[in-house]
Amino acid sequence: MEVMDHEKYMLEAIREARKGLSEGGIPIGAVLVKGGKIIGRGHNCRVQESSAVLHAEMDCLEDAGRLAAKDYAGCTLYSTLSPCDMCSGAVLLYKIPVVVIGENKSFKGPEAYLRRRGVKLVNLDSAECRKLMAGYIKEKPALWNEDVGE
Repeated sequence: MEVMDHEKYMLEAIREARKGLSEGGIPIGAVLVKGGKIIGRGHNCRVQESSAVLHAEMDCLEDAGRLAAKDYAGCTLYSTLSPCDMCSGAVLLYKIPVVVIGENKSFKGPEAYLRRRGVKLVNLDSAECRKLMAGYIKEKPALWNEDVGE
């Protein structure tokens, strides 16, 4: 995929992050793309759903529904933030080969581990993604710390 495609799909993930924020949640969004089409989208719903596990990536995978292994093998996951251990585990479990990250300055998941396991990571270092997270972390540090397990 070209850089332009990455930016197009990341804008959709940002749209999801903003949706989550408007619902009172943490502004992290994700989309799953296969064959140039978005097949799943989601945002962090831990606050809204009182969920322990509904990070943006997990919500996105749930939205995509059950897929065969060959389907996941043709997907790219876009997330506005570097995936945490839980979400990285899902990437590895389903063998999603490419993850495009909006930014990893607010939080950096186990990126080196994902790379060692063969996942291609692309960090867009998006100013918009950084701004969304920085504002949220400043405004609601307790919820943010809960989300990242601190």
